[in-house]
Amino acid sequence: MARQLRAEQTRATIIRAAAELFDRHGYESTSLSDIVEHARVTKGALYFHFAAKEDLAHAILELQSEASRRVAGEIDDRGCSSLEALMRLTFGMARLSVEGPITRAGLRLATSGVAIRPPLPHPFAEWLDLVTRRLVGAVREADIHPDVDVDAVAHSLVCFFVGTRVVGRSREPAARLPRRTAEMWHVLIRGLVPVPRRPRYLTLAARLEHEVMAVM
Repeated sequence: MARQLRAEQTRATIIRAAAELFDRHGYESTSLSDIVEHARVTKGALYFHFAAKEDLAHAILELQSEASRRVAGEIDDRGCSSLEALMRLTFGMARLSVEGPITRAGLRLATSGVAIRPPLPHPFAEWLDLVTRRLVGAVREADIHPDVDVDAVAHSLVCFFVGTRVVGRSREPAARLPRRTAEMWHVLIRGLVPVPRRPRYLTLAARLEHEVMAVM
């Protein structure tokens, strides 16, 4: 049991080290030797868990997918409106990006052409599904204009959120992401939400930003 625990801890250490380097330098510019040095493990320990750099990338993408689904499930359990759930989901992902390197590295891997192995969905396909289902609910609940093109809005929202982080990577710290997420919602709410319901969701965007910043 102790040996198994040590093996799990070593694996987690290697994954985190790889995520930090992938996020900082990119997948192509990071070697297995870099990861060994950063994780402070032997090459034997790394190869015991991962046969190739691609396996490490896949492990990070799996963890990112699990985190996305966990955050979405926790929000769904709260029973809030579909639009609030969608807003909380984006702020939840922003919080994960600030708290640790896995989500940040997963995003960078998703935009770097790393092959995604089935049955794991591509992160963007998974996010599009999560967003689309909540937008459909928001239209049904009359929180979004009934004539919107849900597919177009879902695509634009995912591009907006991902692009904010991609642009911000070289221009500002990850800790700025909650503010950028709030700015994104201020733009989207004015275009998507009927006027009588806008104050509620504009206030929510500000509150969610505050909540994320408070736990950083």
